Amino acid sequence: MSAVARHLPLGGEHLAAQLHALGVRRGGVLMVHASMRAAGGGTGDMAHALSRALGSGGTLVVPSFTPENSDTSRAYLDRVRGLDEEAGAAVRAAMPAFDPRVSPAPTMGVLAEAVRLAPGARRSGHPQTSFAALGPAAARLLAGHRPDCHLGEDSPLARLYDADAQVLLLGTGFDRCTAFHLAEYRRPSPPRRRYRCVVAADGGRRWWEYEDVALDDGDFARLGDDFARARTGAVASGRVGAAPSRLFPLRSAVDFATGWLAEHRPEAR
Repeated sequence: MSAVARHLPLGGEHLAAQLHALGVRRGGVLMVHASMRAAGGGTGDMAHALSRALGSGGTLVVPSFTPENSDTSRAYLDRVRGLDEEAGAAVRAAMPAFDPRVSPAPTMGVLAEAVRLAPGARRSGHPQTSFAALGPAAARLLAGHRPDCHLGEDSPLARLYDADAQVLLLGTGFDRCTAFHLAEYRRPSPPRRRYRCVVAADGGRRWWEYEDVALDDGDFARLGDDFARARTGAVASGRVGAAPSRLFPLRSAVDFATGWLAEHRPEAR
């Protein structure tokens, strides 16, 4: 039984066979973005199927992002649109402080939460863009996630690149492909902006402000479509459960995206 499977519910043999047919590597590293609504079936069965497909020595990685604790996030701006200053201040005051040990990541989906909550799971420490992982490489992949580097060279994405990880989009589109963000950091002089979030500190909470690359996923769907057309041999397509899914090497996706962004975002060259 794999290191991942020991901590997840039993089930999902048919799903594991679908994952093998798609090309998930035994003993490899796999980052998953999943919509269980699209896939159907039970979250536990899917999590176990992923662990069975990875086999002994494999490591499963999921995003466990927390935009809920930031007043510079899209989620916050959508929430306070139309509110007066007092109501906006009340929303900020009620924001939960990020604590990597306990903070949920509700917008990442039920499969990501199942992995985050599994016994033995590790989580990186970034207060906005943490990752969770299960498996023998989890600690190494998640170590050193600098709190002022969302998704760049000092984040798990760069470690996943070095590990030649695969990416599985399970019922989700390229617009959810976090790997493309690493390419934003690899452009010369990418645009930067200020971010602010609330974090746990000394039994209480405090606001923390920092500068980082200005992340923009607005063109990722188009980028992904071009990647799939240009790298047809790299992108495998098939169904996992009921969900149309794609599997591809993270390294190929980032390398393609780095060139694509230079061409399609010329202002950031």
